[in-house]
Amino acid sequence: MSNRAGLERNNRLQFCTRRTFLSWAALGISTPLYTQPTEAPIVASPALPEPKILLPTDTVPRHGPPKRIAAITTVYWKYSHADDIITRFIEGYAIVGRIHEPHCRVVSLYIDQFPDTDIGRGLAARYKIPLFKTPGEALTLGGKDLAVDGVLLIGEHGDYPTNEKGQTLYPRRELFEEIVKVFRATGKSVPVFNDKHLSYSWENAKWMYEQSRALKFPMMAGSSVPVTWRRPPIELRLGTPLQAALAVGYAGIESYGFHALEALQCFVERRSGGESGVRAVQAVQGPDALEAIRSGRNSLHLLDVALAAVPQRHGRRDQADRNPTVFLIEYVDGLHAAVYMSNNHVAEFAAAIQPSGHQPAATWFYLPKPQRDHFSFLCNHIEKMFLTGQPSYPVERTLLTTGMLAFLMDSLHQKGRRIETPELSTVRYKPSA
Repeated sequence: MSNRAGLERNNRLQFCTRRTFLSWAALGISTPLYTQPTEAPIVASPALPEPKILLPTDTVPRHGPPKRIAAITTVYWKYSHADDIITRFIEGYAIVGRIHEPHCRVVSLYIDQFPDTDIGRGLAARYKIPLFKTPGEALTLGGKDLAVDGVLLIGEHGDYPTNEKGQTLYPRRELFEEIVKVFRATGKSVPVFNDKHLSYSWENAKWMYEQSRALKFPMMAGSSVPVTWRRPPIELRLGTPLQAALAVGYAGIESYGFHALEALQCFVERRSGGESGVRAVQAVQGPDALEAIRSGRNSLHLLDVALAAVPQRHGRRDQADRNPTVFLIEYVDGLHAAVYMSNNHVAEFAAAIQPSGHQPAATWFYLPKPQRDHFSFLCNHIEKMFLTGQPSYPVERTLLTTGMLAFLMDSLHQKGRRIETPELSTVRYKPSA
């Protein structure tokens, strides 16, 4: 064999394996020329699903500079409500696989208390946010005129006294009053968000609400529970006649009872006629609560339906609670609803509703941890109000649930006495579509 022929043969052999070459040789088959494969060597793998989530702010054009926000809070430590809300406005946040940067800028900060766990001063220094000594100075940036476009009021957590009814006396009205003083002194006002219920007191809550109406500034309040994921995702069609409704909650009777009441109210406000107000409330515990459950009072026949919506791995336990707390609520239009609070039976929020003439349905309010997306959704709704001046949902919902909670705590303090609530019978409103 010539050198040229041998080189051509070697070039052919390098495109086949040694095992294949030997098998061909044994059969007396000459080595074929190498041919390109008919299919591409690189193919597509399954793609990462890209959820198409429309955030409230996606429909709002971003014109002009970011809105200037004053943040007023009682205390600021990791995973406090101040961190869950104010930090998101400072740094932005991840939500449903997206990174969202609010078209807002925190330009001032007031913190009422500084425990050893404080992170507020560090964040203020890192992001060059002025830390003021009074809420009024935070709104005027130390000057004489209103210098911000919106206010975050986070009056949750901190070392504050507790009254004989078990209510923590957070200074929400006092801080709100400082905000309103600036509005009145300057003749200007801006949108305000108040975290959770308005106050431990109905009188304080009503006063705060009346200030927003008198000065005509947009106001939102409440918790993240109504705007978080629902599993399964259900909603009551607007104007549907409602036969029964119940919410499930856990932990502190007042602090988490408010979350459960909002879980209830965000459904029942959509019933036919809209919200009609509340005629009476009653809070019972222990044997009285168990008797109410056995009798199915005020929609308590829906308890098993609501509990079944919570996965066991997320806090539902098979054993019943021997000492639950039950809220019984009588609405002006005749609807009787309830809230079941337990520390042993469940550690999540859920709700069950039964439209008139239909089978009940239930959902679990999923609060993702540790990413805490429920606060991201809440912050997005707040931002939309700051950008547009239009609340995503009526503040009257929080006014009503604040009043219910205040009178329920009175009932509990009075050993389960039924309390008529003429003050709440006039809180009527239409839910947002």
